[in-house]
Amino acid sequence: MLRITDARTGEPIDAVPARRSLTRVEAHVERDDLSALRVLLVADVLARTLELGGTPVVTVADPPAELRARADALGIRRAEGDRSGAGPALHVLAPGATAVEGIRVEVAPVHGTADPALLRMVLLAAPRRQSVDFATADLDGARETLARWRKSVATWATRPSKPVPERVRQELRAAWEDDLDVPAVLEVLRRVEHADDVPDGARFETYAYADRLLGLELTRDIGAQR
Repeated sequence: MLRITDARTGEPIDAVPARRSLTRVEAHVERDDLSALRVLLVADVLARTLELGGTPVVTVADPPAELRARADALGIRRAEGDRSGAGPALHVLAPGATAVEGIRVEVAPVHGTADPALLRMVLLAAPRRQSVDFATADLDGARETLARWRKSVATWATRPSKPVPERVRQELRAAWEDDLDVPAVLEVLRRVEHADDVPDGARFETYAYADRLLGLELTRDIGAQR
């Protein structure tokens, strides 16, 4: 069960009822900047997390056209514009945004600019309540890691398939269900990358499974000419 910190109280709370009813993830954005793009990204990852847990989700947002195009380029799934649907709501927004009823999931601002190809990786690597400054972010490290993982996944895909080790699956779920701790998810993948007791086929399945949450296109290079 996903536990999320409600910004209104600062306390962790179950993100959805135990009965797993239809849940709305509402992203509140008005401007066209990287901070608003990060709000959409966190809403996307939150919706993916709920879906992995078996909760039906509808994502709601009405971003400006230019921001919508930038979100498309980042692999953020398109949302509906109607906020009137039934069911509990999780509101993803910037600190200080207009008060809303329901659980508030706050997202810290972003400063500077970066290569669009790296935006998703860099933003996912930082806790959502921590500001991101691209002037000091490790962009080269993000670029190298993303390229290495995609190449490795393409290689592992040629090995005999093995299931995700149960302990690894539990580590991944424990990370993303603990207040949407995506940096911890990435750390699990780093450990699996070099774990001597994980066969290559299981590494592939692990990365493919985690990418259902991350949306980093880690399987993109499978079958590509090398």
